[in-house]
Amino acid sequence: MTQLKDDCFAYGDELTPLDRALDLLADRVGRVVGTETVPLAEALFRTIAEDVVAPRDVPPHDNSAVDGYAVFFDDLDADDETRLPVTARIAAGHPLDRPARRGEALRIFTGAPLPQGPDTVFMQEDCEVDGDTVVLKPGIKRGANRRFRAEDVREGAVIVADGTFLRPQEIGVAASVGRHSLCVYEPLRVAVFSTGDEIRDPSGDAPPGCVFDANRFTIMGLLKALGCRVTDLGILPDDLDAIRGALAGAAAGHHLLITSGGVSLGEEDHVKAAVQALGSLHFWRVAIKPGRPIALGQVGETAFVGLPGNPVAAMVTFMRIARPMVLMLSGRRDVEPRFFRVAAGFDFRKKKGRREWLRARLERGPAGELVAQQHPATGSGVLTSMVESDGLIELGEDTGPFEAGTAVDFLPFNEVSQ
Repeated sequence: MTQLKDDCFAYGDELTPLDRALDLLADRVGRVVGTETVPLAEALFRTIAEDVVAPRDVPPHDNSAVDGYAVFFDDLDADDETRLPVTARIAAGHPLDRPARRGEALRIFTGAPLPQGPDTVFMQEDCEVDGDTVVLKPGIKRGANRRFRAEDVREGAVIVADGTFLRPQEIGVAASVGRHSLCVYEPLRVAVFSTGDEIRDPSGDAPPGCVFDANRFTIMGLLKALGCRVTDLGILPDDLDAIRGALAGAAAGHHLLITSGGVSLGEEDHVKAAVQALGSLHFWRVAIKPGRPIALGQVGETAFVGLPGNPVAAMVTFMRIARPMVLMLSGRRDVEPRFFRVAAGFDFRKKKGRREWLRARLERGPAGELVAQQHPATGSGVLTSMVESDGLIELGEDTGPFEAGTAVDFLPFNEVSQ
């Protein structure tokens, strides 16, 4: 387990391209969680902390892909029907109890082991049965309907690598080699809080001049989707001593503290002062829109992230900056999401020099192609635009104005929700 170095988030004031900011984080952020061994059924949606090496081949023997008849290919007439006696029956889990003989057909079922010798399987639908004899039509290829030993997994191969997020398919492949438990990383413990006299919890009322706290719940949802164990610190009062005490207490039992709003360059607010009093705080000026300087720091050895206050900016910067950091702290290796090229369904004017994200929904074009349509609401405070979109169009720093039909990078929300 790696500890965060003191002041590892210190960085200069220059406006930084997103890729450079992500590279800097990758260089400075390491795993901070421990490990535990859990039963296979409980490992789903966890991050594995070991290489799973196959102790056996899968499948462990050649077997039939269909219900039918196993034969020696060399017994077949290439130009006419072949009639062979059916001399045995082979079911899955019940291998043939004698050597196979030339000139016979073996009734076999899907998954049943092929004995040494017979190398081709006819589907039962392509055969005619005449008493104890099967009639086989010409034209089949050698090896048809035969599954080979180790065609899925070979003994000694790494089938799930350390740092992999465990989906149902990884759980299944681990089970296929006989693993009943796995070593996984412990969940990252994250404390989330809000501050501000105008912020109210949805469980109460919002008097004039006040708003309900949406960001806290959005951020907690994003963190839980990444497998984090989240503590809700609620809304902290606008009092330096109270905030400092809450942060110090939370830092002792968490790997990460995260908030949105209230921590901005040049502001004399209580969160900024409390974090600086307990550790360090730095503002990373990343060349992005939406977003503002991201506050990164430490309270003791615990990382701190301050996201923008506008709800759309908070979500977008979490997805593209905080999410990779959370995954690295959690031991994950696959921290970069996948983008998909789609056609833009609109014209857009953009200045070069910064990364921008546009909210968009996907539609089918006249030829069945995917077309991204920009959401009409562009303000960073319009959270419903995220509800009504399928993902984000990401425009690189070198992208300028473009017309409808231009290929763009599309990031589906489900790519950044696990």
